Amino acid sequence: MVAAAALAHGGHVSTTAFYKMTGSGNDFVMVDGRLSPPEQWTPARIAAACDRRAGVGADGLVTLAPESAGVRMTYWNADGSRPAMCGNAALCSARLAARLGMAPESGIRLLTDAGPVDSRCVGAGDLAEIRMPDTPVPAPVSAIALEAGERVVWLGSVGVPHLVVLVPDVAAVDVERRGRVLRHHPAAGFEGANANFVAGPSVPGAPWLVRTFERGVEAETLACGTGTVAAALALAAHCGVPLPLEFRSWGGEPLTVRARVSAAVAADVWLGGQGRLVFTGNWEG
Repeated sequence: MVAAAALAHGGHVSTTAFYKMTGSGNDFVMVDGRLSPPEQWTPARIAAACDRRAGVGADGLVTLAPESAGVRMTYWNADGSRPAMCGNAALCSARLAARLGMAPESGIRLLTDAGPVDSRCVGAGDLAEIRMPDTPVPAPVSAIALEAGERVVWLGSVGVPHLVVLVPDVAAVDVERRGRVLRHHPAAGFEGANANFVAGPSVPGAPWLVRTFERGVEAETLACGTGTVAAALALAAHCGVPLPLEFRSWGGEPLTVRARVSAAVAADVWLGGQGRLVFTGNWEG
């Protein structure tokens, strides 16, 4: 009805086909870059599409397009800013690239702003795996004063910078307040960092728990793939926690990290998790 009314009055409606996907609660508007290339997406248009009241609603937007070397994954946060990488978006991209015939399920090279990321679909459901580039292990940060209950803060980069805070109980953390402070802390660098709060399982053998305040969304998100990787590498390097390690996101879904970790560098880093198609549609905007 909106489109018909606009056209009847000589107006123009731009309709974009999209795929709404979720990676453990971290959700995305995803589009076929062959039909809607990155240059068509201004920060204002991205923010409008990701708006949870007037748009589709998402933590970020992704375009996918095949190239000779792989599938180009271009990612923006909900505010239109462009980080180099998003782990859950990459898991969703692996699933969608295969669905759209851009690459085989068994091997998909995603070309991201953080470098090439090998990925693959796992099974017939909605699981995928991505292999991250070798990365320095997160290091302790002494410049950040600990609050009550916080045991240590580490800082590292897994495509994007992450602070990892070890706490006894993630449910007790005021993520909106404390996460916002840490996200803008000078020790996190000029552009700031995501703030991830991680706690061990209450029952031996159960998943670790993680919550994230994400820059660019400027709020808590239900999962963060690269933040989960940063947490796993910090725990393995500094606390002797063996990998692979399973986490439970605040959205309730599992994320698994495996890697070879030395004192300074992590290699053969794999993140496994959900890349589920929720629905498809057409956005008029």
